[in-house]
Amino acid sequence: MAGAIIENMSTRKLCIVGGILLVLQVIAFLVGGLIAPSPTTAVPYMSVKCIDVRKNHHKTKWLMPWGPNHCKKLKDFDEAVSRQIEANDIVFAVHIPLPSKEMSPWFQFMLFIMQLDIAFKMDNDLKENAEITLDVSLAYRDDMFDDWEEIAHAIEIRKLKCTFGSPKTVESEGRHYDCDFLPFMEIGSVAHKYYLINIRLPVNDRKGINVGIGEIKDIRLVGIHQNGGFTKVWFAMKTFLTPSILIIMVWYWRRITLMTRAPVLLEKVIFALGISMTFINIPVEWFSIGFDWTWMLLFGDIRQGIFYAMLLSFWIIFCGEHMMDQNERNRLSGYWKQVGPIAVGSFCLFVFDMCERGVQLKNPFYSIWTTEVGTELAVSFPVFRNISGKQSSLPAMSKARRLHYEGLIFRFKFLMLITLACAAMTVIFFIVSQVTEGHWKWGDMTIQVNSAFFTGIYGMWNLYVFALMFLYAPSHKNYGEDQSNGDLGVNSGEELQLTTTITHVDGPTEVYKLARKEAQE
Repeated sequence: MAGAIIENMSTRKLCIVGGILLVLQVIAFLVGGLIAPSPTTAVPYMSVKCIDVRKNHHKTKWLMPWGPNHCKKLKDFDEAVSRQIEANDIVFAVHIPLPSKEMSPWFQFMLFIMQLDIAFKMDNDLKENAEITLDVSLAYRDDMFDDWEEIAHAIEIRKLKCTFGSPKTVESEGRHYDCDFLPFMEIGSVAHKYYLINIRLPVNDRKGINVGIGEIKDIRLVGIHQNGGFTKVWFAMKTFLTPSILIIMVWYWRRITLMTRAPVLLEKVIFALGISMTFINIPVEWFSIGFDWTWMLLFGDIRQGIFYAMLLSFWIIFCGEHMMDQNERNRLSGYWKQVGPIAVGSFCLFVFDMCERGVQLKNPFYSIWTTEVGTELAVSFPVFRNISGKQSSLPAMSKARRLHYEGLIFRFKFLMLITLACAAMTVIFFIVSQVTEGHWKWGDMTIQVNSAFFTGIYGMWNLYVFALMFLYAPSHKNYGEDQSNGDLGVNSGEELQLTTTITHVDGPTEVYKLARKEAQE
């Protein structure tokens, strides 16, 4: 009787396959750690205070902080007061990138956060739960002498969360508040060489706009973009892995279609997992180098969401198909209580993403994080205890049969441990990327930790899907009647119970059938 390759593979061959996958996994980490640069670069920008003396502040004139056509500048607000320049006539200008540099499509995206330098003043104190209103505009050009073309204009409100570490007395005037960073802007492509940001802080005492926000001294921005060198390594990995998963996926499905039975649910789910992995791998990002596709970040989130939803569904169905109970499974409707919450949770995350990055396609200054939003998702399933509890019945079997099924259960547990290790590595990557400096130095060698984790985790999930489709593909080996009943020492009663759910020669996996038998007993 045919089973999966993992059930008919000798321990020696299984170790060889595991060793090869481990070597490939190490290579995936080394590619990021030794070849790729840091995934992202953070660039600080200090805004320049420009004077805009026009009566209508919403014309298409742009104020440059430097260059041949730079604006009239203010050193500080004391100068503005002495020159009787109103707050509505001051524009904070930021040019991206810094002088003598250019942006590149290889940077893929731009993310900006804002930091306000707010000084304490007795007659202009920062109110509790204060909100700042920003009148912001973004423009681009591809030549230093071209006119600026507007990309977006918006009026945004941000909540100020600031603390003051000293007593609010006259002696403390001039000291700065400690304020949290504010989300400012995100763009999903970097198709142009130069960008210009103009920020206004409109003041309207009657409407209470920008009143009680303290004395703002400066506006600082921190721009984060993907490194071009890392982008090239990342694209190369995608280009290499796409045909690898496609080939194993075609091979896997061909072996299933050659069988005399219809595919079982677990085989369909593994194939669907391969499709979702291929969907992530297809390197459509190459087109973003030549086209201004601002939706690539949203598209990437959708691809990852589909894969992780499919991965969670696979884990639940994989474990459910090996649960030792009498529930009739092998159909998706039997898992609606487990898969349903995953579908609902994934849809909620999709809506959440659309509410931010979907809106950012038109307004890059929008941020959903300025509102109170939260979500939780938890998935758990008790499998190990169920399988382990059924092992107590193995001693009652004949020796050869017992050894056979002990090997099958060992392989099942081994795969589950690998699954947990992959999930744990993903969580560890997220934690390490938040707390490390980004690189380690070993003598003269520099290892980019974040890049290593990016390429390593990405390679790990590809290897995981590859291993699943290879090990759970139907085996070409078949046990004859004499071998299955004679060599394994199975009597007719055992065989009858072992195959009560099988309607074809090529039945479900041996572990699945063992689970059925134990449930019936």
